[in-house]
Amino acid sequence: MSTPNAEAGMRDWTDKATRERLEKDVAAVKSDIAALTDQITDVLNTFANSTGKQARRGYRQARENVDSAMDDMSERGSAMMGAAQEAYGSIEETLEDAITQRPLATVGLALGIGFLIGAAWRR
Repeated sequence: MSTPNAEAGMRDWTDKATRERLEKDVAAVKSDIAALTDQITDVLNTFANSTGKQARRGYRQARENVDSAMDDMSERGSAMMGAAQEAYGSIEETLEDAITQRPLATVGLALGIGFLIGAAWRR
C-alpha cells in the first residue's frame, strides 16, 4: 500500500513536470509567433516597396507618353500652320491675279456676295 504522502508527492512531481513542459511549449509558441510576425512584417515591407516602385515607374512612363504625345501634336500643329500659311499665300495670289485681270467682274462679284449676306442677315 502507498502512503498518502507518497501519492501527494508523486502528484506534485507530475504536476510540476507537466507545468514545466507546458511553460516550455508556451514559450516555444511565443517564439514561433514572434518569428512569424517578423516574417510577415518583412513580406509586407517588401510588398510596399515593390508597389511603390511600380507606381513610380508607371507614373514616369505615363509622363513620358504624355510628353511624347505633346511633342507629336506640336509637330503636327506646326505642319498644319505651315500648310495653312501656304494655302493663304496661294489664295491671296489667286485673288490678286483675278482682281488685276478682271476688275469689273470682281466688283460685281463683291456686290453680289454683299447682297446675299444682307438678305441672309434679314431673315
